Amino acid sequence: MTETTSLPARSDIPFEQTWALESIFATPEDWETACKNLDQLIPALSAYQSRLNESPQVLLEAILKLEEVGTLLGKIATYANNASAVDTFDQGATARAGQARSIGSHTGAAMAFFDPELMTIGFDTLKRWMKETPELAFFAQYVDRLERRSAHVRSEEIEEVLALTGDSFSGAYNAFNMLNNGDLKFLPATSSDGTQYEIGQSSLGSLITQPDRDLRRSAWQNYADGYLAFKNTSAAILTTAVKQDVFMAQVRNYPGSLHASLEPNNVPVSVYHNLIEVYKQNLPTWHKYWRVRRKALGLESFGVYDIKAPLTTAKPVVPFEQAVDWICDGMAPLGEEYVSILRRGCLEGRWVDRSRNRGKREGAFSSGSHGTNPFIMMSYADDLFSLSTLAHELGHSMHSYYSRDNQRFLYSRYGLFVAEVASNFNQATVRNYLMRTQTAPDFQIALIEEAMSNYHRYFFIMPTLARFELEMHTRAEKGAPLSANILIGILADLFKEGYGDEVEFDRERIGITWAQFLHMYMNFYVYQYATGISGAHALSHGVTSGAPGAAERYLNFLKSGSSRYPLDALKQAGVDLSSPEPVSAAFQALAGLVDRLETLVG
Repeated sequence: MTETTSLPARSDIPFEQTWALESIFATPEDWETACKNLDQLIPALSAYQSRLNESPQVLLEAILKLEEVGTLLGKIATYANNASAVDTFDQGATARAGQARSIGSHTGAAMAFFDPELMTIGFDTLKRWMKETPELAFFAQYVDRLERRSAHVRSEEIEEVLALTGDSFSGAYNAFNMLNNGDLKFLPATSSDGTQYEIGQSSLGSLITQPDRDLRRSAWQNYADGYLAFKNTSAAILTTAVKQDVFMAQVRNYPGSLHASLEPNNVPVSVYHNLIEVYKQNLPTWHKYWRVRRKALGLESFGVYDIKAPLTTAKPVVPFEQAVDWICDGMAPLGEEYVSILRRGCLEGRWVDRSRNRGKREGAFSSGSHGTNPFIMMSYADDLFSLSTLAHELGHSMHSYYSRDNQRFLYSRYGLFVAEVASNFNQATVRNYLMRTQTAPDFQIALIEEAMSNYHRYFFIMPTLARFELEMHTRAEKGAPLSANILIGILADLFKEGYGDEVEFDRERIGITWAQFLHMYMNFYVYQYATGISGAHALSHGVTSGAPGAAERYLNFLKSGSSRYPLDALKQAGVDLSSPEPVSAAFQALAGLVDRLETLVG
């Protein structure tokens, strides 16, 4: 008779392991009241339509009203979406999340007049107003961004229609979310002694890092098979999202979806292509890593499910409180203020929802809005991988904290291109601290394993998905067919390059990887993990080596929000990501880790 290990229900999770959503709204009823208040604010904002050209004072009033509306909308969306993310079986939370999307679409339509009307005023007039009216000086960056993308802003009527598509165009994302985190079921993983373990989005990570190879193999295979059973449905959902990207790019007169994603942030498409080329040039490093791992594990063949197998039996146990201590110690070069905010958020403010429970969304993320605390969703498993994930999400959260604390609503949301810099900065900096202080060989091996797991996700999986994403969108733009088997074939071929002859190639199960990533619904987002880790390592090196002014420049970067263009903000912090050099340097650091691991495991 086999033993079965199951995930607990959300209602059985200890209070202290959940995030403090009540800090936004005490009850769902208070959330409903906020929705009504927002509905009453919309007419006050709409009243400024066709009036922005009256005077600088009227424009300032409209901006302030827009910020008031946007702040309240952010709180409404954060509360609803976060509650749904940790328990997809909570029908009330799911309903509120859907309602929040509808409210967001309606509010976006009410705001749609703003940019087109600014353009009718004329940029010369706007610049004169800002020069003559000190209270409007803050608006300069917004106007500059608008001027740069003015060729892609449509009339008020079209902008309103595009804003109204927000709710319906979120359908693909929502369908993926419900299939992935609610309806999709997996056969249990089975260990070598017959014990069965429930596979869920919050438990897979811990299952594929177990020393029992049978358990790892069955977890990986059954997880992939769950997606293969719905491959046609998943392909239909994803191709819908891709075609929506293509539609929006065409409506806004961009050459393609890639340009539509990068150009609003003033990021040239060459950055994307440079990353892919550097990645392809460094594939031999990955091939060597697979060999080192196979030999260290004493295996004749090496499968994808062996990539995170522990290389030492002395796997460090890292409780949540210990992880917080180590992260705080590692981040000490940024100063006492940074560390105290981080520690208080984790241990007193309940920023982190860390439980593993049935119905919890896959992966990890940091969320929040102007006027709220940062919030982190993850599934903590008392190991170095979880410590690293926590450090990563705290990087996002501290970036958000400083941006919101130092910028008004208009500039409080930093661009996606810089988002993965702060998160990877924390991981690199904490890892550097642990490398110096935890010198036991087994701990060092486990630490390198964690580092390589991080690199594997951001410097192997994500660049491969970036290549896949570009191919998908290119095909959609040309009207070429996209089906489940075509998508599986495209991604399988790309992964085959990366795995080479060193990894057993299970074509169908590897090829379905695209169905497992929510990131595929975020128009050309995944490449930014690789550029982010590159920028992060360069900046972390400056801070940890004590370079004069490096810590202060980095903190100023965190505080800048979107008040500067992403590449400009990073240059002022100390790294130029318009060049392929930081990516190449990060790959050199990766190669050094592989060499060090090879020495440690003999």
